[in-house]
Amino acid sequence: MKGVFVYGSAVEGDNFTDREAETKRLKANFEHGINTLLISDRRIGKTSLVRRVKNLVNKKIAVVYMDIFDCRSEYDFYNKLATAVLQQTANRTDIFFQNVKNFLGRLSPRINISPDPSTDFSISLGITPKEYAPEQILQLAESVAKKMGKHIVVCIDEFQQIGEFPDSVAVQKRLRSVWQLQQNVSYCLFGSKKHLLTHIFQNKSMPFYQFGDAIYLGVIPTKKWVPFICNKFKKQKLQISESLAARICTEVENYSSYVQQLAWNVMLDTDSKVTDEIIDVAVVELIAQNSALFMQQTEGLSSYQMNMLRALANDVHDGFTSKEVLENYRLGTKSNVARIKKVLIDRDLVQQRETGLYISDPLFKKWFRNFCM
Repeated sequence: MKGVFVYGSAVEGDNFTDREAETKRLKANFEHGINTLLISDRRIGKTSLVRRVKNLVNKKIAVVYMDIFDCRSEYDFYNKLATAVLQQTANRTDIFFQNVKNFLGRLSPRINISPDPSTDFSISLGITPKEYAPEQILQLAESVAKKMGKHIVVCIDEFQQIGEFPDSVAVQKRLRSVWQLQQNVSYCLFGSKKHLLTHIFQNKSMPFYQFGDAIYLGVIPTKKWVPFICNKFKKQKLQISESLAARICTEVENYSSYVQQLAWNVMLDTDSKVTDEIIDVAVVELIAQNSALFMQQTEGLSSYQMNMLRALANDVHDGFTSKEVLENYRLGTKSNVARIKKVLIDRDLVQQRETGLYISDPLFKKWFRNFCM
């Protein structure tokens, strides 16, 4: 049953479902040099979509993917950017080293070999401010693209980390001032913290405001998930009704990663035919599998912040400064509510929507109701 349902990593091939419209639009952006800002909640499938399109574009396009979650400073980012561009546009190691010599002649790359034989070696360029100005590194992809005679699309995952850098706004101004003038490189920027990306991309005072085509990625609708799930069960000679396949989706509000994980739990617990009782057990297992993470996310929260989460878990989404809500959920004073909301939003536990404040993660909400109410 290898690869029947995939979660916790990007999905490809037969494990990818729907997203026809988004795939078409993103592919067109890649092939026509349009910058893209990809915005959605976590666990929706942004990385999977980008990787899928990477494999679909024509051969005149070179797609470079990088994850900057572990970057903590401007030059951390420049090192990762330069390494990704040079490594992923070279089809052989010797070409990579030749490109380093051609484009970054003053550097001697360091190769780090893991003791684990199953792990690829990593390469560190060791770029420092003494050797290269930021603009030189930011122009690297443009120089490589011109030499290759191709258009390069640089896809940057966890782009919200840029907002955490020291003097972040100055860094963003530097990036945009160089990138917006490039003719042979375009960018696809996305990440896992929607509220931070929204601030970077949609705030008129921020450098990346209107930098490109903003694609808002929603959940995959149930009607698309149901045949996908039913077909996976059928291939394993197991029976599942369309209504129970739909229930798998609604239990986790159609969040892609959770749909796949819950469907996998259900499949493991099924001998021949799926029942409601099997899904009940699988949901409990799913909550348990993520319990350690959820406990970590609530560590250090004040009693006021936990009380706000209790209100949200009870489907109270607005009116927090009313006397009734303040007293029922012990939120303190009216002025305290804004501070509570900011902390919870910054920790990505809740999100502001048009209809009020909501817990961000549907499974976290289930866990919270079971263990923290």
